[in-house]
Amino acid sequence: MKISNRYKITAVVLLFLSQVSFSQKKDENIGTEVVNVVKPYSATISDAFKVKETPSLDDDDNSKKENIEYTIFSFPVASTFTPSKGKAAGVDKAQREKLYNNYASLGFGNYGQVLGELFVTEQISSAEYVGGMFRHHSSQGGVKDLVLDDNFYNTSLDLTYGNQQRNFNWNADVGYQNQVYNWYGIDQTYFNQDAVLFGQISPSHTFHNAYVAGKIGFEDSFFTGASLKFNRFWDNNGSAENRFFVKPSFNVEIDDMNIKTNVIVDYVGGSFDQNYFNSTAINYGFTNFGLNPSFTLNQDELSLNIGLSLFYSADLENSDSKFFVYPNITASYKVVGDLMILYGGAEGTLQQNSYRDFTNENPFLSPTLYIAPTDRPFDIFAGLKGKLAGNISYNVRGSFMQEKGRALFKNNLFPNATAPGLSSLAAYQFGNSFEVVYDNLRTVRFFGELNADLSKNVSAGIQGTLSTFSVSDEAEAWNLPAMTLNANLAVTITEKWFAGANVFFVGERKDQTAKPSLIDPAFYEFKTVTLSSYFDVNANVGYDFNDRLSFFLRANNMLNQSYEKWLNYPSQQFQIMLGANYKFDF
Repeated sequence: MKISNRYKITAVVLLFLSQVSFSQKKDENIGTEVVNVVKPYSATISDAFKVKETPSLDDDDNSKKENIEYTIFSFPVASTFTPSKGKAAGVDKAQREKLYNNYASLGFGNYGQVLGELFVTEQISSAEYVGGMFRHHSSQGGVKDLVLDDNFYNTSLDLTYGNQQRNFNWNADVGYQNQVYNWYGIDQTYFNQDAVLFGQISPSHTFHNAYVAGKIGFEDSFFTGASLKFNRFWDNNGSAENRFFVKPSFNVEIDDMNIKTNVIVDYVGGSFDQNYFNSTAINYGFTNFGLNPSFTLNQDELSLNIGLSLFYSADLENSDSKFFVYPNITASYKVVGDLMILYGGAEGTLQQNSYRDFTNENPFLSPTLYIAPTDRPFDIFAGLKGKLAGNISYNVRGSFMQEKGRALFKNNLFPNATAPGLSSLAAYQFGNSFEVVYDNLRTVRFFGELNADLSKNVSAGIQGTLSTFSVSDEAEAWNLPAMTLNANLAVTITEKWFAGANVFFVGERKDQTAKPSLIDPAFYEFKTVTLSSYFDVNANVGYDFNDRLSFFLRANNMLNQSYEKWLNYPSQQFQIMLGANYKFDF
């Protein structure tokens, strides 16, 4: 039987009271005493206990839980909501620019400048097309303080026919070019301002060039295609040159490796009526046979092109021949994707030189040249290119190149200014023309380039080159600048207006004059002359009147410098031109 705690406590209290009552009755006068507590009270804490997660129940009656089943009484509800159809948000589409197949351009400027271009192309069938390009640029001259004419003309016409088939394509080209320049760079002080002599000089030099060319390409064939060109070049001083070039290409697959091979046949031959001293004619002729096999290996981020170039060169006039072997190795490695690409290589070639190529670079050459190819044993280079951001690209490169028989332009000899019979000299024999000299040249070069799309409407670029030259026989690397720099800017101002700018910097160059000695005219005094560096700042602005017609305004040499690109050849100063472009279809 269980005893309640309440009854236990009541019994203890009654027993305590009875004991106290009995003691008082035995001795009622107990007196007073002092009680000293010798031990302080020390509280204690009883042991804790945990409550069980599932406590035991003392209830005897634990009723059984009933299972309750739920049901849903549903009934249909009529809905009057009708969703509206979705409508896509409208997007303003930019008007698609219409492209025209043809255009014409015409401009006029100071110095009597005329600039004209006409480009026409027409699709005559689904596989055939024809096209043509006419260009003209001329100036009536007007450079200050000149005593000889300085006008020039440059006119060309090119025609083409193309045919595109399913497995191959080909095209044929034909063209003609006429150029007129003047040997106006005469040293007036040396000839004592002899107006009578200057009036007897006819400095005009006219070039003619005619060519026929063709190209063919094949799909799914080991013979991938070929290009060929025949060029006939002559001038009004009895000089003439023929150039024939053909280059077939092959692609052979061996053990999952594609071997590409180019075969080159390059012939140049010509003649000059006389050498600079009016003694004998000059004839030249070279045929270069080349073979250039190569194959490419790609693995992960590495791309490697391995090949070589073999050339056999025959000097037809001197019955001499030589054999050359050149490296043709390039490699690139993506260090950080397209952001940083490391590249390098070693290349070499046999460069065929020609009278036409020389005059395109320097139109003031005398028609008394010796033409020979340039042997370039190697050009070793290494660089880094990529992107600094999505809209900025860069390229830096260093190279070391060796050339044997590099062609350099140097000022021709001056005649004896006090000798009689000067009027019988040719127009280019007054120290106002240039010759070609050949020397072994070593070049160390550093190149850098940066291009950026600053915004949707603004793009800019800059590139520069630093070079050091070392020659074997000549005193200097004549007319080669140690530094060049150019920068460009293009801006779309509004939907109708656009503008641009170009800046060119060319560093100092060196040339040499050779004048008869005042002591003994039989001997020449050689003097090295330094041509000053120069800036050429150009700008343009344009306005699109409609999708067909636009106008432009161009300004060249805005710093108004009378710089000399070649010795004694001052350039035209500030130039301005106004013109229009018109696009059309037939």
